[in-house]
Parts: sequence; structure tokens; C-alpha cells
Amino acid sequence: MSKRGTLAAIDVGTTKVCTVVANVDGGNIRVIGVGVTPTTGLHKGLVVNINDARESIRQSVKEAERTCGYKVESAYIGVTGRHVSSLNSRAVVAITRGDRMVRSEDLRRVLTSARGVKLSPDRRLLHIIPRGYAVDGQSGVKNPVGMHGFRLDVETHIITAAVTSVQNLIKCVRGLGIDIDELVLEPLASAEAVLTDDERQVGVLLADIGGGTTDIAIFREGSIWHTAVLPVAGYQITRDVAIGLGLPFEVAEEMKKKYGSVAPVYETKKGDNLTTNGHGVSHRDLCDIIRARVEEILRLVVLEMPNSEYEKLVPDGIVLTGGSSNLAGIEALGRNTLQLPVRVGVPSNIYGISDVLHDPAYATGVGLLLWGAKHKGKQTWQQHSGLWRFVSRIFDLFG
Repeated sequence: MSKRGTLAAIDVGTTKVCTVVANVDGGNIRVIGVGVTPTTGLHKGLVVNINDARESIRQSVKEAERTCGYKVESAYIGVTGRHVSSLNSRAVVAITRGDRMVRSEDLRRVLTSARGVKLSPDRRLLHIIPRGYAVDGQSGVKNPVGMHGFRLDVETHIITAAVTSVQNLIKCVRGLGIDIDELVLEPLASAEAVLTDDERQVGVLLADIGGGTTDIAIFREGSIWHTAVLPVAGYQITRDVAIGLGLPFEVAEEMKKKYGSVAPVYETKKGDNLTTNGHGVSHRDLCDIIRARVEEILRLVVLEMPNSEYEKLVPDGIVLTGGSSNLAGIEALGRNTLQLPVRVGVPSNIYGISDVLHDPAYATGVGLLLWGAKHKGKQTWQQHSGLWRFVSRIFDLFG
């Protein structure tokens, strides 16, 4: 950005592009510009038409710039799509100095070793996240620097992405003259906006149900445990409504947003017959279709957990966010379907012209800003935050 202490984030979603510009002073985020425009050229989180996608991003950025009066020169960009995958890896190095003290260079060595996983030529690293360290077998160490020992172990969560998919996204952004501060996996960004520290520590699953994908992140003991991306979300709900009720897709989308609910229809206050743009449908039928698809998405989210005893894995339950979590009754449906605590996560702790952003649909955009404020200016390879910056720079090679 052209002003020191000002950050920008661009959430390139399947249905909308959200650009947010904010002044950052310490831990305070004051939003000074917002631009939200419909997306074209993307499908299920992937760029399918570079020119259309670039134009959608351009319009969103212009709107934000017009609001704040600054030119967006660089931004934090979210990444999602079925091409994203993850795995856990362990690495170990010896501490050979005479004083046996763990130093920052030892962290560098052990994390470099963790990066040594073999990847196919069409995949590259997106994030390497240290989940925890062990010194001479003593596990649960969060920051081993300054400790004494003969051996340093690290357990990492490694996230990879398809080279071509990321290249296409980078090309759209850089084609507008905007540099990329970092590429951030979208559920990690959303988590910054809607999860509490207690939830991360005890165990929680975040499900960001957007337009084209449902992004999943599991946190335990204060660190990431598992990530996944499902290619089902709001688009599939609308498609089911359109097919089931014989409606044009745009009309089905409008009806879903205006009248949609996953609560039993007799609990709603709407009349049974609805009309939009000359198309009439039964409210009961509309809600039945939506509820069936949302139930399926919720069950697919649980199936992505690496442990069948998910009640023990995520005792704090599930936090739903993303635009599709605005459906009335979704918390109750989630609790009844999954037998877990469920709440809808809304971005908070932001100020300025941010009224529109206090909505689950903008969790990723706000989270990207919070991510940037949290990690900006950290030294490469510094505990946790430096890793994100180091690995994101790998993608400079793709441009």
C-alpha cells in the first residue's frame, strides 16, 4: 500500500470478490475501504477464465480504492480449491554445539528438513506450519529456542497446492499491477476472524461454507491439526433448488437468500406460496430442498475429520462461517445432525466503515487482514509467523 501501516486483502471467491483496506495500529484494525463485486470467471474456487476473473478483481479493488482514497499496490490473497491438500510430517536434527543450546538456526535446520517431503512436479508447498516441538523427547514445546538438549524434533502440518491453479490466480492479481504480500489458505484466514483462543486450544472445527467450496480447518492445542477443501457449498444448494423447483438459476439464488431456511417450515413465519420474478413456488418445498443439501454438506464436513471419534477430537464443536451459514436455523440443524456444539462465526474486533463486514460471508476477507496485521514485518523463519512469509515467497518462482 502507499501508506505505511495500511494493509489490503483480496478474497477472490466463487460468487464474489471482496477487497478490504485497513489502517493497522498495533492490534487495532480500522477499515477504511471495502469493495464487493460479483465474481465471474471462477468455478469452485478455481480460475476458469482469466480475463473475466481479472475484471471482477479490478472492479472490487476500484470500489475499495474509491472509498479509502488510496491505491492498492499489494495485498494478502486467499487460496482455496479442491487442488489444495495437506499432510503431517516429522523431522529431527542434532544439536551439536558444546553448550547444547537450541538457537534460531536450529529451527531453520529442522524446518528445512521438514520441507524435504517429496512432491510431484505439478505441486508446490503453500504452508509449513509447526504444530509442536520436542527437545530430547520432551514433547509439547511451543518455542524451543534457549532450551538445552541433544536432539530437536518438529511436527509440521504441510499444505500443498497445484502449481497451475495458483499461477492462474497470481496472473489475475499481478495483471492489475498489484503485488502479492502473501498467499494464505482461506480457512486459516477465516479462523483468524471467527475463532477464539480457547476454541483453538480445546479443539474445534471451522467450516467456511462459501459459494463454491467448503473450507475446513481443525485446531487442537493451539495449532492447526487438519485442513481440507470440499467442492460443495452454496452453489450446489442453489442448483438443487433450481432443478427441484424448475427455476432459472438466478431466481433460485434470489429465493434461497430471501426466503431460505433449514428450520422445519412450520416454524417459519413466511407464507407457503412465494413469488419472485413471476415464478411461484411452495415455501415448504424450497426449505425442504435447502435443508437436505445443507445436511449433506454438514455430514461431508464430519467425514473429512481424520478421527472417527470426532466428539473427542473437537470437543468445542463446529464453528460455521461463510455466506451459506446465514441460512436461518443452521445452528440448530447442525447440533441435531452432528450431535456437537455448533455456532455461527461472525468477524469481530474491527472498526471503521466495517458494518457490512460483520457478516459470516466476509470472514475470509477480514481474516486475511488480521493475518497480515499479525504476521507483517516478522523475520523469516521466526517462530510460526516467519514460516508463512517464507513459504509464500516460494510462489514468486511461479509468476
